[in-house]
Amino acid sequence: MSLFNPAPDTQSAPVSAPLAERMRPRALDEFLGQEHLLGPGKPLRVQIERDDASSMIFWGPPGVGKTTLAKIIAETTKATFIEFSAVLAGIKEIKQVMADAEKAASWGTRTILFIDEIHRFNKAQQDAFLPWVERGSIRLIGATTENPSFEINSALLSRCRVYTLNQLTDEQILALLRRALADPARGLGDQYLTADDGALELLAGYASGDARNGLNALEVAAKLAADGKTLTKAIATEALQQRVLMYDKQGEEHYNLISALHKSVRNSDADAALYWLGRMLKAGEDPLYVARRVVRMAVEDIGLAAPEALNLCLSARDMVDFLGSPEGELALAEAVVYLALAPKSNAIYTAYGAVMADIESTRQEPVPLHLRNAPTRLMKELGYSAGYEYAHDVEGHVADMQCLPESLAGRRWYHPTQEGREKLLAQRMEEIRRIRESKRTRP
Repeated sequence: MSLFNPAPDTQSAPVSAPLAERMRPRALDEFLGQEHLLGPGKPLRVQIERDDASSMIFWGPPGVGKTTLAKIIAETTKATFIEFSAVLAGIKEIKQVMADAEKAASWGTRTILFIDEIHRFNKAQQDAFLPWVERGSIRLIGATTENPSFEINSALLSRCRVYTLNQLTDEQILALLRRALADPARGLGDQYLTADDGALELLAGYASGDARNGLNALEVAAKLAADGKTLTKAIATEALQQRVLMYDKQGEEHYNLISALHKSVRNSDADAALYWLGRMLKAGEDPLYVARRVVRMAVEDIGLAAPEALNLCLSARDMVDFLGSPEGELALAEAVVYLALAPKSNAIYTAYGAVMADIESTRQEPVPLHLRNAPTRLMKELGYSAGYEYAHDVEGHVADMQCLPESLAGRRWYHPTQEGREKLLAQRMEEIRRIRESKRTRP
């Protein structure tokens, strides 16, 4: 028997199979969620109903039905369904199953090849599919939790339609749990369990949009409630034990969460900043990584409007390094709340970006002679340091001296805001301008 024999028929999942497997939808009418793709007239439903043989990529978080949809498509279109994981297969196995599928096509049999975690294939492995996908020997359906734009090579991606599956809502998970509790053939209906108000809602909320998580938790809770026949909120809590948060330190969700934290700080929302910080740390993120990003926020979004923010964030970083987790995490919480509530300015961030852009786009002017040191007689004879004014020796400690190359004279990059301490810096800049102006007009 080949490794690539068709997967067992889900219509006859054994009673010993996990509840999540037994309750896997068998047809589109049983499928919950993804109305934007599967509602009447929506793109994926139309493609399935028309028996469109195009290859496709399903992109979405765990437990939203990617594998189930692929199996439903195979069942609906009467195609042979072959499933294997990118974690286990190599190029040799890929080419063998492609050859088998091409032979089957010559006999009039259509093959759907479902690749779970397709993003784990390297470029060479992904390229191995191309000839058979182009010839139509197989219909490739890939599933990925990672952004296909980054993880699927462009040649393969251009030959597939990408469908984005959304995380399920608590209401959809709740409906699925109620269905499982009532179904006597595939679910738990033969146990005649009842559920207290709030018990199923608790399980649905803790599933975090993952149907598999919710059904697994319900199965555990049902075993705990077997004697009493009533699933209480206390039993549901015991079944959950420890919430599993969706998080991948190397994946897109990692960047989504740090982006949410940063933007909450920038928008002065202390509560949201605390929430996203907690989400990252609870899911196992390295607190030192978070500390580095918090320091970045201090210089990018707070700047000189509250210059003490940088020191506070550096101190929080040191606390994380010194105390570790969980004690050091309080220092991070203190830092993000302070940053969220601090006056905001990106003037330094903007100014430095503008300076770097001008450095790239203008000629590299030599340093003006009056700004150069003259440690030797030859350098003095060449005019080095000639005309330099020592600011401490002049009135107001501001010399009327140009410190930029002539081609950039008068260029201004830093524009302080009226926020926090930066308002005082704006006033000081205006004072310096007036001092210089008065020296130029003085007879």
